[in-house]
Formats: sequence, structure tokens, C-alpha cells
Amino acid sequence: MAIDTTPPGTNTTAPLDTPRLSTRDRLVLFVLCAAQFMVALDFSVLNVALPVLGGDLGMSRSGLQWAVTAFALPSGGFLLLFGRIGDLYGRRRLFLTGLALFGAASLLATFAWDPTSFLTGRALQGLGAAAIVPTGMSLLTTTFPEGPARDRALGISGTLLSLGFTVGMVAGGVLTDAFGWRSTMGLLTVFALIVLPLAPGLLPESRTPDRPRLDVPGAITVTGGLLSLIYALSTAADHGFARTDVITTLVAGLLLLAAFVGIESRTAAPLVSLPMLRRRTVAWGNLGGLVTFSMMSTVVFVLTLYLQEVLKLSAFETGLVFGFQGVLSAIAGTYAPKVIGRIGARRTLVVSLAGQGALIAALLGLNAHTWSVWLATAAVSLASMCHLGAIISYGLTVTSGVPNEEQGLATGLVTSTQQVGITVGIPLLGVLATTSDDLMSGVHTVLMIDSAVVLAAAALVAVGLRVRSGAVEAEPVGAR
Repeated sequence: MAIDTTPPGTNTTAPLDTPRLSTRDRLVLFVLCAAQFMVALDFSVLNVALPVLGGDLGMSRSGLQWAVTAFALPSGGFLLLFGRIGDLYGRRRLFLTGLALFGAASLLATFAWDPTSFLTGRALQGLGAAAIVPTGMSLLTTTFPEGPARDRALGISGTLLSLGFTVGMVAGGVLTDAFGWRSTMGLLTVFALIVLPLAPGLLPESRTPDRPRLDVPGAITVTGGLLSLIYALSTAADHGFARTDVITTLVAGLLLLAAFVGIESRTAAPLVSLPMLRRRTVAWGNLGGLVTFSMMSTVVFVLTLYLQEVLKLSAFETGLVFGFQGVLSAIAGTYAPKVIGRIGARRTLVVSLAGQGALIAALLGLNAHTWSVWLATAAVSLASMCHLGAIISYGLTVTSGVPNEEQGLATGLVTSTQQVGITVGIPLLGVLATTSDDLMSGVHTVLMIDSAVVLAAAALVAVGLRVRSGAVEAEPVGAR
């Protein structure tokens, strides 16, 4: 079950039984997870290829950041809006539209002839991803009923989400060396062509039973706020926070999000239900998700710098380190639902965050000696297992007990947390490593702060969700 409400001492053997999925259920799960994996792959598959891409298309080094930002802006900025549109007008319809747009955009990026055509393809990829991610998650949670079946489905989905980012880093280097940077975008096109023909006949349509008006002022302010915030943080990652456009868009983003909160408190059909945000499970679960994503993406970033610039590993050797991390993440995804079935999603979230923070702290033992590669491999792989447990358990914590008609809102919050987390971690902490005169010292500083943030979040989430040692306190569905 997603939240353990079993009194202490009660036999909990039943929830540990692995649910049997029908052939159709497996196919539905394959389609939804393949789409999520494809989007996760897009976050990292291009990173290693950027220098080659810039030379081929004539993009300056400063302009290369837009290869990443052009995707991140729409993919993060439109998530909540598209999640709500799917609730109102059909999740399956919007999911298929997003898949088609993503595939066409990937094809455009594959055959781009100049920077403008390439960045247009990347922006359209991000727009397609913004439609795929929240509607895909909503279709998953409405297709599989709350309990062991949903736990298993979300476990597989979370594993592939984590693996997609890691596989992208490895595959990007291999494909670029063998076939050139265009093959990274071609891979995404192939994924879309595989998933799109299968989806219409397998996925059920779902939407809210009533058809309230779309909250247009809320949609404008939250989308504008997220776009401004993501732009500011993405640009600051490469150029620092002193630039005028960074400061302006950061302030504008915060003001727009503040206005969004004010609008949502007064509108009859809000884009985001503020009472939902006041649920302990939604508020504290999303905090745990934000921290686990932002801090783990930062660790991967600084370790990539450390392995290549301090230990002088090649891109392929660095990919092998993260490939081992991906294998252990897959193992964690297999066992996480069983752990959740035994101790509950909330307690699993707290334990996973604490484990992630402790293992990041172990990375403070890294130095310039070659044997440190073994410490880096072991610690980041085990930390990733905890990270995967946190991903699955926070998604279950946030969405459990939410009515089907509000699943798009809940999953929109979950996926927004994922996207914002991946986006903000590196600009906020990674810059401490890239601007340090001594890279080794900068890496240690980032890892120390990263570990402290995760451990503090574990303590806060434990208090907020009322997780006690030895038991998980039950919470009614409507608890605030």
C-alpha cells in the first residue's frame, strides 16, 4: 500500500505479495514507462555531445547552454498547465499529442541545419515533454488502483526515470563517438516511433467528470513564473547570478509565483488546489522529492567534473562509473515497492533521504589519488539506490488518497517537482565547483552542503509527516 496505516504489531505479510499484472496491463505499463524513459533520456543524452554539436552548427560556447535551456524552459514551465488541461479535456488525447510533437521535434533536431532550427526542435521537444510527463503519470495512477499494483507500476516507472538520466550520459558519449551528435536526437525519434503506434489502442481515455473553466489567470502566472525561474537558474549555471537578465527574470519569476498563489486562493476552479497543498502528504512529500532530485543531480554533475578533470578519466570511463550506478538503481527499483509495502511510503521516504545524505557525506573522502574512483563508484551507486527509493516513495506519498479527478493536479505537482529539482540543483550548488580556483576544494564544498541539505530535509520530512521510529502514524485521506 502507498501509506502504511497498519497498527503496530499487525501482520503485514499480504501487502508484500507481488501483484500479478495482465498482459494488457503490462503493455499499458510498457507504453507509459517507455515514454517517461524517453523524456528522462532527453535530459542528459546531449550533454557529452555539446562541444561537437557547437562546432558543427557554428554555435558559440556561451550559446551552447541554450541547447539545454531551450528544452528545460517549456518542459518545466508548462507542466502544471498541461496536467490540468489533461484533467479537463482528456489525458490520453494530450498524451498522444505530446508524443507526436516530441517525435516530430526530435526529427527536426536530428536534421537541423543551423542553430535556429536546432533550438526550435529542442524547444518543441520540451513542449511535448510537458504534455507527456503529467498526463502519462496521471494515466498510470488512474489505470492501476491504489495498492500493490500501483506501487509496483510506480516502482518500475521511477526506476526507468532514474535510469533514463544515467543511460543518457553513457549512450550520449558512445553514440557521439560512433555516429556523431545527430544520432542522439535520432535515438529519441526512434523511441517516439515505437511508442506512438502502440498507445492509441492500449490507453484508456480519462478526464474529470465535470468540465469547470480553465483557470486562465492562474495558468498565465504559474507558467510565466516557472519559465522565468527556470531561465534565471539555467543561465546562472553558466554565467553567474550577477547578470541583469538573471536578476530580472529571477525577481519576475518569484513575483509571478506569488501572484499565482493569490489568484488560486480566490478562484472558484483553481489550477492548483491550495487545500491540496496543505495536505501533509502533498507538501512534505514534494519537499522530499525536490531535495532528492536537486541534490542528486548536483552530485552527478560535480562527480563528472571530478572524474574527468581531477582523476583524468576519459568520457567512456566516466560513463562506466555512472553505468554501474544505473544497474544498482534498477535493483533498488525492483525492491523498493516491497520495502514500501512493509514500512510505508512515508517512512521509506525519510529513510531513503537519510541514506542518500549519509552516502554523499562519504564522498568527502575523495582526493586526487586514483583509488578514489572506487570510493566514488561505490558511494554514488549506493546513494542512487537510496535516491531511487526516495523517488518512488515521494510519488506514492503525494498521490495516495487523491481522487481520480484530481490526479492530474497531484501528478502535475510531482512532475513539476522533478523538473524544477533537476533544474535548480546545479545552478545553486554546482557553480561553487566550477568557479572555485581549486576544483578539488570546490567539489568538497558542494558535497558537504549537499549532504547537509539532504539530511536536514530527512529530519524535516520525518517531523512533517509524523514519522516515528518503529511505526508510521496513520493519516486520514483528508488530513491537513
